Amino acid sequence: MEVRDGDSVSTEVEGASSRILEMMALKGKVTESGAKVSRCSDYEPEDEVYRARQPWSVYDLPVPELEKAMDRLRQELPKAGWTIVKDGTDGTPAKAPQIIAESKGREFAADIRLMDQRKYGDDPSLILVAVESACFRAK
Repeated sequence: MEVRDGDSVSTEVEGASSRILEMMALKGKVTESGAKVSRCSDYEPEDEVYRARQPWSVYDLPVPELEKAMDRLRQELPKAGWTIVKDGTDGTPAKAPQIIAESKGREFAADIRLMDQRKYGDDPSLILVAVESACFRAK
């Protein structure tokens, strides 16, 4: 397992998130959040093994535009060196469209879901994205 600086890994996760947003080519509102470092749950705390994760969403757009953005991701992620490991629906009762992808070399993983809220009330529909790094040992 690679020994890394948490700040550097966070910066890389934020860069991967930005590239995913660019691939979507949407002009909606984007939540502001930076990557946070937390422990990898598969390891003991004394092992000092961490991952960086950045959840964010893009919203305030009609659902058909969000659907087109998901289609663009299906095309653009592989071109950018990502492997789509799941393209279907998530396990929720809403059966939200979900893409899970891993970057070349598996440095990063992305979980991308289209949350169509039209039939559930006044919450805005959105694309929810979570990008996380592979686990690393702290420097």
